[in-house]
Amino acid sequence: MTGLNEQLAKLPALLAAHVGLTFIALLMGLAVSLPLGVFCSRRPGLGRGIMAAVNVLQTVPSLALLASMVALLSSFGFLPALLALFVYSTLPVLRNTVTGIATVDAEVLEASTALGMSSHQRLLRVELPLAAPVIVAGIRTSAVWVVGTATLSTPVGQPSLGNFIFAGLQTRNVAAVFVGCVSAAVLALAIDAVLSRVEDALKRRKSRLALSWAVSAIAVLMVGSLARLPLATSKETTASGGHPTSSPAGTAPRPSDAVRVGSKAFTEQYVLAAAMAKLLEGAGLTVDRRESLGSSVAFDALRSGEIDLYVDYSGTLWSNVLKRKGAAPPWRVLDETCGALAERFHVRCLGPLGFENAYAFALRADKAKRLGIKTIEDLAHQSTQLSLGTDLEFLDRPEWRSVEHRYTLRFGRVVSFDPAFMYEAVFKNEVDVITAFSSDARIEALGLLVLDDNRRALPPYDAVVLLSASAAEDPRIERALMPLVRQIDVGTMRKASLLVDRTLNKQAPDQAASWLLDSFARRPPPESF
Repeated sequence: MTGLNEQLAKLPALLAAHVGLTFIALLMGLAVSLPLGVFCSRRPGLGRGIMAAVNVLQTVPSLALLASMVALLSSFGFLPALLALFVYSTLPVLRNTVTGIATVDAEVLEASTALGMSSHQRLLRVELPLAAPVIVAGIRTSAVWVVGTATLSTPVGQPSLGNFIFAGLQTRNVAAVFVGCVSAAVLALAIDAVLSRVEDALKRRKSRLALSWAVSAIAVLMVGSLARLPLATSKETTASGGHPTSSPAGTAPRPSDAVRVGSKAFTEQYVLAAAMAKLLEGAGLTVDRRESLGSSVAFDALRSGEIDLYVDYSGTLWSNVLKRKGAAPPWRVLDETCGALAERFHVRCLGPLGFENAYAFALRADKAKRLGIKTIEDLAHQSTQLSLGTDLEFLDRPEWRSVEHRYTLRFGRVVSFDPAFMYEAVFKNEVDVITAFSSDARIEALGLLVLDDNRRALPPYDAVVLLSASAAEDPRIERALMPLVRQIDVGTMRKASLLVDRTLNKQAPDQAASWLLDSFARRPPPESF
């Protein structure tokens, strides 16, 4: 019950953000779709082309559209999420507007013409009122779509009910997933129920009743829209609790009131973000957590100042950001990566945390023994008879091309999983091998064997704290976070993550972060990196 209460405490702020995003997207969709639908009904030739274009946009997968908006706008958070949802909101309303006008009885139109109505008058007094129930049915469909799709805005940095779902799936927190799914479903059903009353009133020609229901729905959504505005700097968005505190006197002011701590969408990142948040709050700083960011989104957000800091990995930066090919000694990867980030992107490496979270090929130890596999080279000889499970991005990364080429890997079947399910899949023999993460506690917990990369195809992945240009200028942040540098070995990180991932005695990332900080609290902080 405690876990459920913790999730419910976060609900008001995230629900307000979700409602506000939904409302504005729907409002924009209506503002475009209704007049465009009228235009299409008056110009059938052009209308078919416009409808075809909108249909094509509607077929683009939601996450792909969100990622495209991020790339197009070079922005994160609210704006790309809003524009993607706006695109998704247009088709049902546009289609139903055209259909509703087209189904108005021809005799009624002839009668209105006989009464001397102009085309404009006929549209406003006859066609749109008669088509209104069909149009509202399209608005109902659009609203339900937008509410559901808005949960996918979390990876691009926009808080929503998806925060519960993404974090809950990664940390196997049933309470978080339950709160997120149920809240989104209830919101969608509530909006649909109100709009169904509007539709029913219009069918019965009770325009005042329809108007009252519509105004009620808009008023509720508008409250949510206004509540969205302070979310970015509200402590309610953090997972660590506490109250905002003022910045110490005599220091340079920050660009915003809160230090924005980012994290990617897996357990280790949630724990490290919580640990950094606790250290920053202990130093008197206010913290805003931006969780479940996509890998490339996190770095781009840091570079543009949308977030102030997060933990990344030297191999990821080496391959994805610097576009370096092939492996190199860990010291070289770390040094050259940090130097290039400072020179090219004005991003500071505060220092390595002391452990690696590298990609590694792993399979059940009992299966490895039976097949005689100890290295990736051994695996290559049998790969055509085996299946591989990977996370959602590995197959598109340079590391995969490197290891595939160097070892001539040719798997009989390759399946992509959310990392939350990848380990369970190999444990249950759904796949034979997975691309595990070397610091993941589930490797030991599930009895997996990590294969030796004897040809060094995979780069090192030292965990390192990155600071944005503005955060790098704030000495309070450096002082607060330096106790983390070179203090976390891989065994300690695995134990901290296992506190969150295990089924029995499961703990929240914040509790695991407290345990992590307590494990080395008495160690002296290192010199600056």
